[in-house]
Parts: sequence; C-alpha cells; structure tokens
Amino acid sequence: MQIGLFYGSSTCYTEMVAEKIQSILGADLITLHNLADTPVSKMADYPILLLGIPTWDFGELQTDWANNWDVIDQVDLNGKIVALFGLGDQGAYGEWFLDAMGLLHDKLLAKGCQIVGYWPNEGYEFDASKALVADGSYFCGLALDEVTQYEQTDERLQKWLPQVLEEIAQLC
Repeated sequence: MQIGLFYGSSTCYTEMVAEKIQSILGADLITLHNLADTPVSKMADYPILLLGIPTWDFGELQTDWANNWDVIDQVDLNGKIVALFGLGDQGAYGEWFLDAMGLLHDKLLAKGCQIVGYWPNEGYEFDASKALVADGSYFCGLALDEVTQYEQTDERLQKWLPQVLEEIAQLC
C-alpha cells in the first residue's frame, strides 16, 4: 500500500509537517508531492491520499492549492481514501481557522472520496472554522497551528497517524 502525500506550502510549515509524517510512517509507505512542482493529476495514481493544506489570511487557499483548485475537478478521485491535515493561526485568524481544509473536504466529498482522520476540536481557541463537521465538535482532519501551538504538533501527529492507519485498514 503506497500513500501519496500532497501538500502546498509557502512558508515551509506544511512542508515540514509533511516531512514529519513521512519520517514517522516511512518513505516506503509515504511518497511526498509538493503541489508547486507536481501535477494534481498524479493524485489519481494512489488509492490513498494524505493532503496538507494551510489557510492563508482571511480563510484563503494557499497559492499552490489555489492554482490547482479547478484542476482537481478534472481528476478522478471517486472512491479514494483521503485524510486531511490543515495548518492555520487560531490566534491572529481565529475567525477563519482552517477554512481552506474545510473547503477541500467539501470538494473531495462531492467527488466521492472517503474521508478518514476526523479530529476533535478540543484544546483549540478560535472563533469560527469551515473545517468543523457534524455537530461542530470535530475538524474534518488534523488541525495544526505552528504559530501558537507548535509544541503540540508532534504529539498530535503521534495520535492522529495511527488513527488514520486504523481507519484506512477498516476500509480496505
């Protein structure tokens, strides 16, 4: 089982998290793809995807994701198993915390993807987020804040990644 990890990163934070995920799970399982230099169509090559997306400014998509947003519609992702991780700044941008991850989640659901890796919103302080699902007590993926909670990233990854692998195993 090979997992394609695709991410967009302007400030290196999302890239650093992607590299941590690959380090934890192993390069034999995780293949990294930076959207700045990888066509989105490459996502079709993997049955399982991990997608890393930061939220910029006032709920905006990061540049690499924005440049590929419409192209995603042309890629057959139906039936793909997908886990999301998002980065945001809940302190300075608490009204739009992880909105880009929520937008990507909704786009992928509409394309027939099976989403795994929902994450509780406990331990975060924000005003609003498009990444909240169900009754609002879960994010649609792992929520990371490298600005105000960077010291919690490793612990959150250590909890989330086994959860994701277990949920994938149940679907396969």
